[in-house]
Amino acid sequence: MDFIDYFKNKMASDGIIIQEKIIADGKLHRFHIEGDKHSSRNGWYVLYPDGLPSGVFGNWKSSISSKWCAKPSNKMTATEWNAQSKKMENLRYQRDEAQVQAQQQAAERACRIWNHAKPAHSQHPYFLKKHISPFIARQYKCALVLPVIDFDGRIWSLQFIGFDGSKKLLSRGAKKSRFIPIHNSSKPNQILICEGFATGATLAQLHPSAYVIAAIDAGNLEAVAIAARNRWPDLKMVICADDDRQNIENPGKTKGRHAAIAAGALLALPQWPNDAPNTLSDFNDLACWLKSREEVVI
Repeated sequence: MDFIDYFKNKMASDGIIIQEKIIADGKLHRFHIEGDKHSSRNGWYVLYPDGLPSGVFGNWKSSISSKWCAKPSNKMTATEWNAQSKKMENLRYQRDEAQVQAQQQAAERACRIWNHAKPAHSQHPYFLKKHISPFIARQYKCALVLPVIDFDGRIWSLQFIGFDGSKKLLSRGAKKSRFIPIHNSSKPNQILICEGFATGATLAQLHPSAYVIAAIDAGNLEAVAIAARNRWPDLKMVICADDDRQNIENPGKTKGRHAAIAAGALLALPQWPNDAPNTLSDFNDLACWLKSREEVVI
């Protein structure tokens, strides 16, 4: 086998199957990954043929990336190591440039979809199930659509919510330190940061004087909180974290605490009654459960 075959086998062993011919020219190439949307090109690779053949590949959708080289690093000479380092530096530049370009294209698409979306109907099944108001939500075809913005108000991506509550982000849209704006009071007395839209809507209904935003997921809480603190250094901030009690690592609570420490914020968790099921994890879950108990009593 030649080095291209070894590179292709390494890709396959990491779960990335490429059907196209691999081009070893030191440039970034994108390709379709089996199982993804037909028109998508989430796979990428760069393969250098000169010197020690080496390359990097990955999947933008799943954030997977991996390296390959014809010789292990612990067996390289100093000259080979320096040459390899320069290759990796060039690769990082290409990859970052490609990602910025893809995010810009996704942002343009997000704006087009958002501008064509209609205000969401208050009787949408998701709102009824979650006992929340639409707030900023719009409707695109059968799905609810929510803007993912930065603190300058620019739309970078969208989140779609189906009738069944399934959530999907716009492909290749930027997410880190971006958020879904739920409710913005003209003179907010505090900023509340949570994970999801339904939780944010519940918090906004309970605290109409607050600026409420959703970080989309626990992994983005810290980045959003730090960006918010830089924007409003003196505003009271509360991280309203999920309490994933059924998970021994409790990622919602753990990442919420990290975000609060990093941004100099307070941490709030749902206060569970003794008979609250362990399947409940966020403020919306608690509100819906309490609502169901009221309806039973009535």
